[in-house]
Amino acid sequence: MRAVDTNILARYYLHDDPAQAQCAARILAAGDVFVPKTVMLELEWVLRAVAEQPAGKVADCLAHLIALPGVTIEDHDEVEDALRHCRRGVDFADALHLAASQACSELLTFDDRGYARRATKLGLKPPVKVPPA
Repeated sequence: MRAVDTNILARYYLHDDPAQAQCAARILAAGDVFVPKTVMLELEWVLRAVAEQPAGKVADCLAHLIALPGVTIEDHDEVEDALRHCRRGVDFADALHLAASQACSELLTFDDRGYARRATKLGLKPPVKVPPA
């Protein structure tokens, strides 16, 4: 099994360098590929913040990658949960942190407006709380 870095996947989805995109396609088509969840996190950031792709397209790329035959995603279920929460309006990084914290009683953050309130509204578990000052 071979692991891939974010730039392999970014070239595959963005096609901004034809030669590298073609090489990335061959790598993924060959299968037996491992994608660390940190690469998934960075890929989401690159597609959204650097390549300025719309949120829906970013989520579609991540879902496509998760479903590719021959591709193993580290902590697959956590990444799928994070993607599901992301599609409901939670930042992907925050959603991945939450998915990785399932064995915990709560997740603490100072991000009241963007994260804690949304997670509470969606009923996500474990609860996301702002600690008292």
